[in-house]
Amino acid sequence: QLQLVESGGGSVQTGDSLRLSCAASGRTFSSRPMGWFRQAPGKDREFVATISSSGGATYLADSVKGRFTISRDNAKNTVYLQMNTLRPEDTAVYYCATREPGLVWSTRAAGYTYWGQGTQVTVSS
Repeated sequence: QLQLVESGGGSVQTGDSLRLSCAASGRTFSSRPMGWFRQAPGKDREFVATISSSGGATYLADSVKGRFTISRDNAKNTVYLQMNTLRPEDTAVYYCATREPGLVWSTRAAGYTYWGQGTQVTVSS
């Protein structure tokens, strides 16, 4: 069973940076696209960023473009979300997710099969 474990969340102030990590178990990580989503209280889960299995292609939500970067290290079975210039509206639980090997990346939460437990990010003004 594939497992995803996020880390790196915390409480910061407006304008600060955080880097989230998501470590995956198993030997198929390098063939899986990865995604980051977030969910604020009372809101639906929202797409944040996705990256292809090789890391050669990325796509970010308009709300985070220019501030967030997604990357991966296939040798470490880890995907990262570098978050700069954080805003209070970025406050949410952040989840990493993955699809089955060989599929292309997706911006839809329903397209992902495996999810981590989430890590809280709180940005205060």
